[in-house]
Amino acid sequence: MKPAPFVHHAPRSVEEAVAVLGEVGHDGKILAGGQSLIPILNMRLSSPGHLVDINRVDGLSDLTVEAGSVRVGALVRHRGLERSEEAYTALPILRQTLVNVAHPAIRNRGTTVGSIVHADTAGEMPAILALTDGVAELVGQAGRREVSWEDFFLGALESSCGPEELAVAVRFGRFVDGTGSAFLESARRSGDYALAGVGIAVTLTDGTVSGARASFVSVTDIPSVLDLGPHLTGVEPGSGQWDDALDAVAAEVRAHVEPESDIHASAEYRRMLAGELTRRALSQAARTAHSTQGVGA
Repeated sequence: MKPAPFVHHAPRSVEEAVAVLGEVGHDGKILAGGQSLIPILNMRLSSPGHLVDINRVDGLSDLTVEAGSVRVGALVRHRGLERSEEAYTALPILRQTLVNVAHPAIRNRGTTVGSIVHADTAGEMPAILALTDGVAELVGQAGRREVSWEDFFLGALESSCGPEELAVAVRFGRFVDGTGSAFLESARRSGDYALAGVGIAVTLTDGTVSGARASFVSVTDIPSVLDLGPHLTGVEPGSGQWDDALDAVAAEVRAHVEPESDIHASAEYRRMLAGELTRRALSQAARTAHSTQGVGA
């Protein structure tokens, strides 16, 4: 199938894009990478009268490592962020996650900000915005505002970015000194949406855990962060207490997630996967945390 007829707009500035969005309102859709939008249009699951193509807007392709965050502009492609050595050094979880996003061809075109605004919990990057205490930068006719991840995700495929607003960037928060990270997911085939996935951050102080958190893919209604500290704080990775602590964590994860059954896997199988992936990712993250102790952000 092909999309229904629409008017194509090609603004050259953020101000022009916002003005168009203000005029067309709910009848407009923003086109950046288009890896989610174009299939939806082709299947006529959505038939907007206007497409606001922001690919010619100056300043939206900037990728900046700042003191406390990695700022990703709205036109930064997944592949560009994945390959950025500066971003990887500042926040390894970005590359650890992005290599799991779909296929290289999709990562070459798809944008990280677009995938976050799409707010699909089967996508990886919304979970990472949550894990890093990230922020979305929105611009509308009323001006610019910043929205924390907790307030940004409202429901399945629903964010607080209004129809007259443009998400110009997101900021992923950098972890504190001594933090290691890992991302694992399980899919039926490489590039498929994950049956379950988990992002982990573990902080070590003097060789023992002083903080740990997890976020999840495909097993929650909206992105969420689970504090694992109560089970792990004070435990030395690899010690006699470690396996018992991981058992407790896996049990809490299984209780926390709320997966649904579908043609690919049952809810119980996804729940089991989430717990096991968390166990494995925690051990990986703890190993990398050892190597980062003493390295400031």
